[in-house]
Amino acid sequence: MYSILKENITKFQNFEAISTGRKAVLQPLVEYIQQKVDNGQTVNLNFICTHNSRRSHFSQVWAQMAAFYHHIENVFCYSGGTEETALFSKVVETLSNQGFHIFKIAESTNSIYVIKYDENSLPIIGFSKKYDNSFNPINQFGAIMTCSQADGECPFIVGAEKRIPLNFEDPKTSDGTPQQNLVYTQRSTEIATEMFYVFSQITK
Repeated sequence: MYSILKENITKFQNFEAISTGRKAVLQPLVEYIQQKVDNGQTVNLNFICTHNSRRSHFSQVWAQMAAFYHHIENVFCYSGGTEETALFSKVVETLSNQGFHIFKIAESTNSIYVIKYDENSLPIIGFSKKYDNSFNPINQFGAIMTCSQADGECPFIVGAEKRIPLNFEDPKTSDGTPQQNLVYTQRSTEIATEMFYVFSQITK
């Protein structure tokens, strides 16, 4: 694991910052993952938001990182939207500042990024796509809804074994303001802390 990332992970272990009510919201995700682990099955998680540009990518990346950190094997995290846009540049910048090594492998209006958290582990591929894109699993996955709009617009996710709403506030509201860097870092840290909490609850 990269050194800066390892240092930052210590900031995500303050689970007391997560309220009792929020832990109850996270519990269905804990139970879904635990059931898969107990049955020796692959854990496929598809984090879904409207544009697949901010919260769903933060969630995908940090969930994959948390699984790696807690040595929970056969966990594969994906993301998608109700529409395709682009992975927002401030998300890439924020994750880079927190210790991920990220580089662009395809330049376009919807560029493709490789996101690495460890020298020898399989990298995460980041780009915007619809939740049912062929890059994502077509069945036997958990659909994790990261925004209320996507949750409302997608009453049924084809192929999902379980649908779990985990709504996060959209950092987009800070775009173009002096608070943008702070808000994106706060949202990334919030999501990271919750993903680390979830995987800390899994017993092997």
